[in-house]
Amino acid sequence: MLDLLSLQKTFILAHLREGDRAVDFTMGNGYDTVFLSQTVGSTGEVYAFDIQPPALHSTAANLLKNGCPDNWHLICASHDRAPEFVSGKIKAGMFNLGYLPGNGNKHVTTKRTTTLPAVQNAIAMLDDDAVLLIAVYPGHPEGELEGKELAQYLATLSRFRYTIAQFRMLNSPTSPYFMVIETKA
Repeated sequence: MLDLLSLQKTFILAHLREGDRAVDFTMGNGYDTVFLSQTVGSTGEVYAFDIQPPALHSTAANLLKNGCPDNWHLICASHDRAPEFVSGKIKAGMFNLGYLPGNGNKHVTTKRTTTLPAVQNAIAMLDDDAVLLIAVYPGHPEGELEGKELAQYLATLSRFRYTIAQFRMLNSPTSPYFMVIETKA
């Protein structure tokens, strides 16, 4: 059975190394932040964004529980503001669109008004031989619309600069899926 989470990590690990800089654009409970922190190690940097303070608390606890190096910056701000906080190029970025899992308010979700600019910013931040993953959750109306808007935008990018693909279960249209953007070296 295809495991989309493992497949996402395979894409990240093909580009991200110890000492690199990475961004978790939607930290949620911090599972991607932990993965990125452990991958870049003590000489790397990880920036993580969320607009809900409980996400920062949950992520900090998760990072400490997992013994992550002190290489992370948790920022309570919208993902479209990442360039204000992250200087320089990144080797990897991750988006998990939707709402904060668990105790989060399901009425507070990522929105097209900030998601598309955030993705555009993230793509501009990518270094050569870098990767950006976007997990889309079409099971709620905004998630479905976000996915469609992102697919339309990504289809316009140069195939000479980026390799862009979408991975989804065709026989389960409301299941999460992801898009991957890789820059060419």
